[in-house]
Amino acid sequence: MKSICVYCGSAPGHSSGYADAARALAQALVDHNLHLVYGGGHVGLMGIIADEVLRLGGEVTGVIPTLLLDREVGHQTLTRLHIVKDMHERKAMMAALCDGFIAMPGGIGTLEELFEMLTWKQLGYHQKPIGLLNVDGFYDGLLSFLNHTVTEGFLKPPHRALLLQSHQPDDLIRQLQSHQHSPLAHHS
Repeated sequence: MKSICVYCGSAPGHSSGYADAARALAQALVDHNLHLVYGGGHVGLMGIIADEVLRLGGEVTGVIPTLLLDREVGHQTLTRLHIVKDMHERKAMMAALCDGFIAMPGGIGTLEELFEMLTWKQLGYHQKPIGLLNVDGFYDGLLSFLNHTVTEGFLKPPHRALLLQSHQPDDLIRQLQSHQHSPLAHHS
């Protein structure tokens, strides 16, 4: 494992704990010699984690669509910045450039990216590990809902188990690194 794609908010959130977690995840990435792949922005948690990885001497690759770059939210001092035509190309490139995924707190874009990667994994389009950094219980409701989808027969337990989780960045990275892909029945 050489790189992790981190999905996170383009806002910092109301709690300072989210920014602290972004800096802690940056430290854990650098400690494990993992490159950051992310959405290329300089705002919110995206900017915080990218700035911290760079400050610590790590490598950061951003992928941003022209529309967002034109709105001046693109980070200008990354190791590499790929400018793409749209969100579909952005997500595909981010997925291709990494060896695993972590979702930090964020909004609907973060959730959409997380669920797309989970869906792709469930269907067998990739075998990369996926984790949630559950900062201060941010994702407790989502995790409860996913358990509910299993109880109600819409998600199989092995597919629910595809989503790793921790509230500690170092622990989550270790889980991703030790994740063993097992073939699943890929129907819903």
